[in-house]
Amino acid sequence: MTKAERIKFFDESAGTRDVWRGRNRYYHSELRDFFRFVIPENASVLEIGSGTGDLLAELKPAQALGLDFSPAMTAAAKRRHPELDFAEDDIESLAATEKFDYVVMQDLLGHLDDIWLAFRNLSKVTGPGSRVAITSYNPLWEPLVILAEAAGLKAKNPRQNWLALADIENLLYLNNYEVIKKGYRFLLPFRIPLLSVFFNKFLAKLPFLKELGMIQFIIARETPARPEIKGYSVSVVVPCRDEAGNMERLFRELPAIGKNTELVFVDGNSSDGTVEKIREEAAKHPEIPVKILLQGGAFGKADAVRKGFDAAAGDVLMILDADLTVVPEDLKKFYTAISEGKGEFINGSRLVYPMEKGAMRFLNMLGNKTFSLIFTWTLGQRIKDTLCGTKVLLRSNYDKIKAGRPYFGDFDPFGDFDLLFGASKLNLKIVEVPVGYKERKYGETKISRFRHGLLLFRMSFVAFTKFKLQ
Repeated sequence: MTKAERIKFFDESAGTRDVWRGRNRYYHSELRDFFRFVIPENASVLEIGSGTGDLLAELKPAQALGLDFSPAMTAAAKRRHPELDFAEDDIESLAATEKFDYVVMQDLLGHLDDIWLAFRNLSKVTGPGSRVAITSYNPLWEPLVILAEAAGLKAKNPRQNWLALADIENLLYLNNYEVIKKGYRFLLPFRIPLLSVFFNKFLAKLPFLKELGMIQFIIARETPARPEIKGYSVSVVVPCRDEAGNMERLFRELPAIGKNTELVFVDGNSSDGTVEKIREEAAKHPEIPVKILLQGGAFGKADAVRKGFDAAAGDVLMILDADLTVVPEDLKKFYTAISEGKGEFINGSRLVYPMEKGAMRFLNMLGNKTFSLIFTWTLGQRIKDTLCGTKVLLRSNYDKIKAGRPYFGDFDPFGDFDLLFGASKLNLKIVEVPVGYKERKYGETKISRFRHGLLLFRMSFVAFTKFKLQ
């Protein structure tokens, strides 16, 4: 859904909100008790995604503000709880600036387009002593939640994000928040006398079972020392082959990043006029420095990336795939992460937010998740998406990876693993930035599911021998 469609959905749902809360009163009462345990009475509390305001009222705050992007929900909250303040506002374009002791986000993350941006905006309403309390659905429960909606046991919701705790923690970290507590609740989210108490108070606390709860929670605070933001020049390397139809959009959507931004195109013998189109667009955008390199007799993305990095002049090196399935605007998030020192190798992850229909085939998705588990175990660092084309690092660290390349040999036609393995061997801090993954609008994919899948297994073996057997 678009943002406008989502707002319309919740406007239309405002009238039946109380009915569904009544049907699932056990679930909502347990959530209320959790938040009342976490948040003392008479605190100042901001709830983002406050709906009709019932939870905020039950927290008994001394000062309260509820924000919701749905006008109908906000109007209903004002009628139900005239003693509290409610306003129409959106966390992804937050207007509020008042600081609060506690910020509550109950089951909100699933309905956001850009959680990175939402967490970046939290600094407007939190201070050093503030706490952020977040609950969301455990991804393991996705099939059961969908089934409950289909059976009429739960109110239907738009398609939503299903984030693991590690994904939420990473997004908070990228935006200068650290996790104080985290965990799970509700093995049995509806009331059965005696049985619900036994499941939720006892079994849900046991090892192995505790991570199966329906609801996951995080309590976070601002990172005490705000990072120094360094100013870097940036080179965006764009490997391309037969991508002429994407060049106009790339130039139009490329954001200004850092002190200055240059584009370095490396063309792999295109036959559709890609190079000519790049020159045409470069002439229309003289404010963007552009370099065009030709691969000549060489082939493959890895060779293109290496040629591009060698020709680049920026302090920060970025890879942007020419198919624009990752939008250029997202490069600003990668720059923020590296300029604030959040990581030394910033890897994109397409497996956090829902993808556009047709963006990735099922077997590709299955392969990505499989290799994520393999490489996370092998490298000893969490890698959720090994094959996202968007990767960012400092030139100084790339030079070290390049110098250490003989240890692994020339094994990688993609270039992703050459960089990932090199970064891990150097013990660089690898951090992932979630990106929205879009359907290709022009041209054809260069990935072969089966041939390249076999290559990935080969690279898994290389990683095992070079990391685990040494």
